[in-house]
Amino acid sequence: MKRVVILQSNYIPWKGYFDLIHDADTFIFYDDVQYTKNDWRNRNKIMTAGGPRWLTIPCGIDNKRLVCEVLLEDNSWQAAHWETIRQNYRRAPYFSRYRSTFEDMYLGRRWTSLSELNQYMIKLISSELLGIQTAFEDSRTYQLSGARLERLVDLVTQSAATHYISGPAAKSYIDEAVFQKLGVELIWKDYSGYPTYPQNPSLPFEHGVSILDLLFQVGPAAPDFIWGYRQVQQ
Repeated sequence: MKRVVILQSNYIPWKGYFDLIHDADTFIFYDDVQYTKNDWRNRNKIMTAGGPRWLTIPCGIDNKRLVCEVLLEDNSWQAAHWETIRQNYRRAPYFSRYRSTFEDMYLGRRWTSLSELNQYMIKLISSELLGIQTAFEDSRTYQLSGARLERLVDLVTQSAATHYISGPAAKSYIDEAVFQKLGVELIWKDYSGYPTYPQNPSLPFEHGVSILDLLFQVGPAAPDFIWGYRQVQQ
């Protein structure tokens, strides 16, 4: 059995993204596809005293690019994002534990590629902070052909997947019959049921924020709030 997830890289993704990674034996970054402006590729939300707030990486106005072709020409956003994160989480219980890790990401290097930045952050958070053992690959190492669905199916086939796990948003274009013909079991990820954790008690709880919120609030217990709680329920 080989469980595969194929997904574009996102900027400091929410916990559900890492739940998908944990479900897979192999996670394939799918960044040689069309870039969509002001999507999860270049922005995400953190919690502030006033509620969720977007952190957006400026990527220019050219939409005729693949995700892997998006260059970051002005890096002033790096210090600005870090300062916003620091200001809003400096009193969180586990901020000091992870501070140097993220400070190095934002201030210790200059990022020039959106894809490289996203993939680096995702892999580091997965393996070093969440203890995920999933193998990472990049779709650019494969020779793919066809249009949208055909290209995805080609990648699933070449990766030797027996099970393909997808987020529910892909239901709009994925034909389940195609995977049945391939003999690949298609699994739709269910994001419901995540437990709450200590957040700002004066505001409604928000699940759809960056993984940073969970890490800074609960530290090493973060996996318990992403997938570990399911094992307790069984």
